[in-house]
Amino acid sequence: MNIALIGYGRMGKEIEAAAKERNHEIPLIIDIDNSNELNEQNLKNIDVAIEFTIPESAFNNIMTCFNANVPVVSGTTGWLDNYETVKSYCDSQGKTFFYAPNYSIGVNILFKVNAYLAKIMNNFSNYEVGIEETHHKYKLDSPSGTAIKLANDIIQRIDRKKLWEEDTDLNDETINIHAIREDNIPGIHTITYDSDIDSISLTHSAKSRKGFALGAVMAAEFTKDKSGLYSMDDLLQID
Repeated sequence: MNIALIGYGRMGKEIEAAAKERNHEIPLIIDIDNSNELNEQNLKNIDVAIEFTIPESAFNNIMTCFNANVPVVSGTTGWLDNYETVKSYCDSQGKTFFYAPNYSIGVNILFKVNAYLAKIMNNFSNYEVGIEETHHKYKLDSPSGTAIKLANDIIQRIDRKKLWEEDTDLNDETINIHAIREDNIPGIHTITYDSDIDSISLTHSAKSRKGFALGAVMAAEFTKDKSGLYSMDDLLQID
């Protein structure tokens, strides 16, 4: 496939390497210095765009690709106020959009285990649940999209939990997310249930960005000849 890379930071470079290992071509690379080159003419021969940028530019990048009839795989977080607009456009115009807050296969397994554990813990109100996430100091959004999804999945399954907040005081209705930004850490996420007598923790720790990059390229391959909205659940088919 011909893949356009939109965003050429650390993650973009890892995606480029993963795509080439799987025998794909990268004829178009867009970064902050040449953002004006993201247009219908340059997207003419592109099979799919992989978009990892910043929240402020993600929505416009996605719509530009849609207008050029190019499917989009996006891993940018922090822009989801516009998600319903993208969904509506896919539904009405037959566009293709694959979105995940995290493309790591391991993290998506964590999502499933987290949801299952939360369903069990709904019956054990003596446990207080919290989330801690650690990323490199260059990550712009806080908390991470992965941490937010983990929290929302818990809220859907534990009746006493109504919302998440970042660095809040413990209370019965709120899940506290503590975000740490330091060094060059690819990503660590820990969910902890704590009681007076013991603790239960789930942790995923990324060793590098290679797992995220591979997942994004696999998502791009998955979108070929499809239309509609997709996620890692569709790609991995984890029950």
